[in-house]
Amino acid sequence: MTTPPYKHLYLVDGSGYIFRAYFAIPPRSTADGRPVNATFGFTNMLIKLLRDSDADGIAVIFDKSGKTFRNEIYPEYKAHRPEAPEDLVPQFAAIREATKAFNLPCIEMEGYEADDLIATYARQAKEAGIEVTVVSSDKDLMQLVDGGIAMLDPMKDKTIGPDEVMEKFGVAPEKVIDVQALAGDSTDNVPGVPGIGIKTAAQLINEYGDLESLLERAGEIKQNKRREKLIENAELARVSKKLVTLERYAPVTEGIEGFALRQPEPETLRAFLELYEFRSLLRRLSDQLGDEVPAEATPVPAAPGEANYELVQDLAALERWVAAAQKRGVLAVDTETTSLDAVAAELVGVSLSTEAGKACYVPLAHKGDAPADGGLDLEGGGAEAPKQIPLDQAIAALKPLLEDPGVLKVGQNIKYDMLIFARQGIDVAPIDDTMLLSYVVEGGLHGHGMDDLAQIHLDYQTIKFKDVAGSGKNQVTFDHVPLEKALDYAAEDADITLRLHQVLKPRLVADRLTTVYETIERPLVPVLAAMELTGIKVDRDTLRRMSNDFATRIGELEVAIHKLAGRPFTIGSPKQLGEILFDEMSLPGGKKGKSGAYATGADILQGLAAQGHDLPARVLDWRQLAKLKSTYTDALQTQINEETGRVHTSYSQAVASTGRLSSNDPNLQNIPIRTEEGRKIRTAFVAEKGHVLLSVDYSQIELRLTAEIAEVEALKQAFHDGQDIHAITAAQVFGIPVEGMDPMTRRKAKAINFGIIYGISAFGLAQNLGIPQGEARDYIAAYFERYPGIRGYMDRTKALAGEQGFVTTLFGRKIHVPGIKDKNPARRSFSERAAINAPIQGTAADIIKRAMIRVPPALDKAGLKARMLLQVHDELLFEVPEGEVEETSAVVREVMENACAPALELSVPLVADAGTGANWAEAH
Repeated sequence: MTTPPYKHLYLVDGSGYIFRAYFAIPPRSTADGRPVNATFGFTNMLIKLLRDSDADGIAVIFDKSGKTFRNEIYPEYKAHRPEAPEDLVPQFAAIREATKAFNLPCIEMEGYEADDLIATYARQAKEAGIEVTVVSSDKDLMQLVDGGIAMLDPMKDKTIGPDEVMEKFGVAPEKVIDVQALAGDSTDNVPGVPGIGIKTAAQLINEYGDLESLLERAGEIKQNKRREKLIENAELARVSKKLVTLERYAPVTEGIEGFALRQPEPETLRAFLELYEFRSLLRRLSDQLGDEVPAEATPVPAAPGEANYELVQDLAALERWVAAAQKRGVLAVDTETTSLDAVAAELVGVSLSTEAGKACYVPLAHKGDAPADGGLDLEGGGAEAPKQIPLDQAIAALKPLLEDPGVLKVGQNIKYDMLIFARQGIDVAPIDDTMLLSYVVEGGLHGHGMDDLAQIHLDYQTIKFKDVAGSGKNQVTFDHVPLEKALDYAAEDADITLRLHQVLKPRLVADRLTTVYETIERPLVPVLAAMELTGIKVDRDTLRRMSNDFATRIGELEVAIHKLAGRPFTIGSPKQLGEILFDEMSLPGGKKGKSGAYATGADILQGLAAQGHDLPARVLDWRQLAKLKSTYTDALQTQINEETGRVHTSYSQAVASTGRLSSNDPNLQNIPIRTEEGRKIRTAFVAEKGHVLLSVDYSQIELRLTAEIAEVEALKQAFHDGQDIHAITAAQVFGIPVEGMDPMTRRKAKAINFGIIYGISAFGLAQNLGIPQGEARDYIAAYFERYPGIRGYMDRTKALAGEQGFVTTLFGRKIHVPGIKDKNPARRSFSERAAINAPIQGTAADIIKRAMIRVPPALDKAGLKARMLLQVHDELLFEVPEGEVEETSAVVREVMENACAPALELSVPLVADAGTGANWAEAH
């Protein structure tokens, strides 16, 4: 073997890299649905290694699938290892592509593990006088460490030498295999000697010298159990040593001569990065690829200290930042507060950024003393409050800037900051939101929080809140965080927000999504902020009475359930309930899950109840009341704002992939409406004195859009004629006249109409209607035969989603469907149903958002004082002065029924129905 032309060889544990990358990076997919989070993380790790190391030789070593020589020694070796996550498996090939795209050797070998190949190449390199670094944190590789071979933990950026091995195992590297042979390894199913762990094994090896000497002298050991275990399991220990000993003479075919570092081919590397849509990496590697670096793609600093962050503690400095922002015309802004509840939170500080890498933090309400219950060490504790600009002076300086129409204010979830500033008398406008930009461009592909976006688009790990404020019982509010920590954390937020804006905003034009963002998502932000600030009045006494009533009824149900069961048990325990139902009562259909407990979900209990069994029916009643009590009647009492007497929900725009809003803290969209108890809860939501609640909701909007999008002429005509759509469907499918139709027949048609939109199966429809599955299958077949346009739409949509990875609403919103190509049939089927439903539900969401944006100015123009309070799916709820109800209803209905114009002209009419009442239940 000739001496290779390099001095330092890095042997990368590629398989270890894969799993580290998979669990470190949040779920992420390409536009056509391919999972790529592990591939992205792996590629990032390679880039970092190539950038930071002094390697002039490098090879990436992988495990080859299949059995190895160790399985011949011990068939149970690695027998219990769980299979790789399903969304990781298709990334194995892509990760090898990544390795080759960087022009690095990609080594694997049948019958041998990656660790054996690493051991072999490390030996060869050392014998050739080459320094070796094994890039891995795998403890099994620590046996290789010696004077010429070290390890590098890539996640901790920590070198592992003999001292670190001694710290880990309690022995020198050459004794590691003896310790591992005794201790075993449950992960790899290496048996070892039962009852002996690493610490005891190290003591024994240090005392007796090596494994064989220990086993020969085991009879000398004084501890009875330890002596017996060693004597009984001597052969297992010897087998274990063979399993953990790495093969340093594997018959490798590639020689270390070929591991000299080579530059990647620009076209190959670019093609790989473009194929997997790694845009941030394309920007970072633009110099290697021979591309010009766009001005907006300034690379993010590797650490906060590399950026220019300023602590602003006097008015003159703040005014300088205000002037700089007004000159540039774009400003990233973020607030630090004492709570996530924007209506109750206190403002602690403001951070601003005017250009990438340049930001400031303006502390306004930091305290100098630590909280009484402990927490972080705050500059010696008990110190005076640090120097800060008085709040009123800072607000006076910031107000003209934040309200300046010539300065764009950019935020990450800027609605929260707008609410904080609104309570200080500042109306922030105009605005952009990086969270919403990401949501519009890549909705459904990944999360849209700052940490995820910084990782995905900037390859940057942000400072986490717990890093500055602590965690658990020691966590403090931000006003108790020391200024030097607060500066880096808060200024970074503004800095990263500005960088994300520079990356994401241009994507709107490139991806043809400007209209969705500019006409739907962005203008909705101030509308939602106003609704959240207004809140809705809740009658605490009504909730208290309902809680008491529910508690009484829950108690009565518990007595009845225990009587039916024949003994007391914990009703809320699925395990105990399953044992009662299927072991003791011998009811049919019991199925155990992986935990060994019976499944007792709602579907199981509903099926048993439908068969006439009383106990599961009563348990369902108990569960419903218990949930209503804990989730609503009890919890809502604690969520009433003491100052306003109202509940202030928070609306999230960037959660549901279809574009639907979600309501949180509290969630007011999931209050049951179909049950009497659920409707009772709505009676607690009331109007202020002299006002009434007005509810306006779209009538069957998703069915109307199904007729529109699937081009079902018979349904379109029925809607035009104002006919009962469910009766018409029943007439069409079952071949019976509308006049004198049995209500049950209409109910069946209604279940089919709504079920088809959500891809209901014959099993699901049979359960809904309490009919045999075969009968339900016949109904669905008859429906498709009568309305062939719907089947055609479904097939076209599934095919299109599979081809491009997304579907679109009528307004052009892209809804990505990552699982559309999943190899798991159940997951793929779920994604196909989601793809069919998404254009319909997404278009409905777009329509009501357009209506919400237009309603407030329409009311203002009409001189009406109504306030929009809530949005719940297809319904808008208003608080209206008693004398303006009729006029307000007319204005709102007109806006809602014409919300598509002028962008879209539907061939079916939209109809909005209105109702009023002193409380929400009466209004609906």
